[in-house]
Amino acid sequence: MLRRRTILTRLLSSPSTSPIASLHRLLSAAAPAVSPNPSFAVEDYLVGTCGLTRAQALKASTKLSHLKSPTNPDAVLAFLAGLSLSSADVASVVAKDPQLLCANVEKTLAPVVAGLAGHGLAQAEIARFVSLGRSISRCRSVVSNLPYYVSLFGSVENLFRFLKKSSGLLGCSLEKVVKPNVVFLRKCGLGDCDISKLFLSTPRLLAANPEHVQTMVASAQGLGVPPGSAMFKRMLQAVTFVSEEKIAAKLEYLKNMFRWSDAQVRIAVCRAPMLLTKSRESLQSRSKFLISDVGLAPAYIAQRSVMLSYSLEGRIRPRYYVLKFLKEKGLVPRDRDYYNVLSISEKVFMEKFICPHKEAAPKLAQDYAAACRGKMPTRFRFT
Repeated sequence: MLRRRTILTRLLSSPSTSPIASLHRLLSAAAPAVSPNPSFAVEDYLVGTCGLTRAQALKASTKLSHLKSPTNPDAVLAFLAGLSLSSADVASVVAKDPQLLCANVEKTLAPVVAGLAGHGLAQAEIARFVSLGRSISRCRSVVSNLPYYVSLFGSVENLFRFLKKSSGLLGCSLEKVVKPNVVFLRKCGLGDCDISKLFLSTPRLLAANPEHVQTMVASAQGLGVPPGSAMFKRMLQAVTFVSEEKIAAKLEYLKNMFRWSDAQVRIAVCRAPMLLTKSRESLQSRSKFLISDVGLAPAYIAQRSVMLSYSLEGRIRPRYYVLKFLKEKGLVPRDRDYYNVLSISEKVFMEKFICPHKEAAPKLAQDYAAACRGKMPTRFRFT
């Protein structure tokens, strides 16, 4: 539930402290006339008054060619100042949404801000909404839909994180698009926390056509990951907005690159859905190293396909050579499993495979650190 605050409500309603009153005083002192100003140049105004760079101003001015006077932009800037937006914030929001300068303060901006305050948002939180730009500050649905979105994402902060990635959400129909998608995903076994995380990682999914979301769920199921399973959310992320043809092509590529059978490629993808998002170049380099250099069997890799998500330069290759060196020196058993060494955290790896061998291999830590930075010697000896 949103906490109740009335700071901005009082700010907007009090004639002595409201930003509207302040802007009226500014206008009466600085711009009493509303007639066209023949000397007004939009681009210069954006640079000199709004703080945009010349390149930003040139781009933004194309959307403001109809402006003939600074009167309304001055009013908007005064309103933004009343919300305590910094000069940098103002420049940023105007660059994102130049037409904000054309908004009617009293009829458009003030009611939205007052509505947000009425839902309990503090002035700083409202300023953050406005600073996101892209018409957010002029979208009346922000006010009416805010309680639902805060409940969905769990907090105002999470909602901000989402809107930074996809402010277009606020232009979507809550009843026809957003709610049906949420309800459908709940039926697929996802809890509200999982749904929130899914939308934060894949923002476009929330505002997608409900039929398309159902198609993506069907794709995940077709790859062998049923709704409600532990890997379902990750598979859904991997197939979001990817056509069936592209998925089929990636599966075929994986089969050929790792010498997998149909059954093995499905095992690999189900255990590591991110394989569907990896570039062909990154997969090829991992295949070459793990199969040709390390000598791992395709079936071994398929069963442990998560290893393909690790960095080749920063993890896969350096740890392999550490393990190889330790085995050659008799410092670890020769049957020590490579994947178990690869999958542990960096802290645990250092504690188990680097620190205990300072005396026997004094240069091990130094060479390992160099290898992780990409300085892999032709012959990795750690001596």
